[in-house]
Amino acid sequence: MNPVADGHGTEAEDVVWMRLGAALDAVARREAARLAHRVGMSADRVAEVELAVTEAATNLQKYAKDGSLALRIVRLPGRAAVELLSLDSGPGIPDLSAALADGVSSRGTLGMGLGSIARCADTFDVHSVPGVGTALLARFWSVRVDGALADVEPWVAGLTRPISGETVCGDSWAARTGEGPDGGVVTVMMCDGLGHGPLAALAGERARAAFRTNAHRPPELIVRALHDELKGTRGAAVAVARADRSRGTVEHCGVGNISACVVSGDKRSALLSVPGIVGHQMPTLRTYQVPWERSGVLVLHSDGLSDRWSPASFPGLFRRRPALIAAQILGQAGVRRDDAGIVVVKTADS
Repeated sequence: MNPVADGHGTEAEDVVWMRLGAALDAVARREAARLAHRVGMSADRVAEVELAVTEAATNLQKYAKDGSLALRIVRLPGRAAVELLSLDSGPGIPDLSAALADGVSSRGTLGMGLGSIARCADTFDVHSVPGVGTALLARFWSVRVDGALADVEPWVAGLTRPISGETVCGDSWAARTGEGPDGGVVTVMMCDGLGHGPLAALAGERARAAFRTNAHRPPELIVRALHDELKGTRGAAVAVARADRSRGTVEHCGVGNISACVVSGDKRSALLSVPGIVGHQMPTLRTYQVPWERSGVLVLHSDGLSDRWSPASFPGLFRRRPALIAAQILGQAGVRRDDAGIVVVKTADS
């Protein structure tokens, strides 16, 4: 996995969520084609994306107990892709290698079609826990690239999902990556606008705007800048973390109910926040620091996800791509009665 360009910023973009249902395959195929045309894909490439998304939707319809698909456009400098995420709550795939080898698996599991999806995609990743659920990632660049370029992977990936009945999400995230003397420095923000709907989403939009102009500053100063920007809004819970590979540290400053931790193996080191509401009630801020091993993965998420998940519940997940890590945790720990948002940071050596 290679880092993105120095100084590159990434942030939350619109996600099309589609719940499991009788028409999922048709709806997903239509949305996939719309996004593929939007990024300028050729007719042949659009057809490949449609095929892969239809396979994923059909798989869920046949075998999943519950599940959903998410489609979005992701961007790197000079490049754009359509990204597919498939999440379900069971039954899982007992033998991923066999499923990928021939595209099928034993009856009653979600292995059907994995091989064809992997062949169409430029980037493909899947994680499954039998009896728990499966998360699948497939990314399709607007222009096909060779194998070396196809594997360029962002250090940071996030995912948001609105509460049922809403089309906009009050949770949001943003990140900025840069080069340090021994690798990368990543500064990341997670924001949970109070409440739901457009007014909560407005707080998230303003938080992202303030982060863009302050991302080069220490986490505590970024939080202060966000507090000034969010005055007059509903306010938000906010956390800002800076992961520095050259120093081997993560610095974190948070206000409100944003969970943050560094995962290394089966160990989860929590990063604490202080009570308050950014934009309304700014407490005395504190910056916490924990070690960041080269294999460590930084995770921040809103209280739209249960904080009871454990790395041991997802064997092998934290060796996967950041977008897949975010999707699997959201899929298994997300609560549907609230907006949900998660962002994951993983270095090139993770």
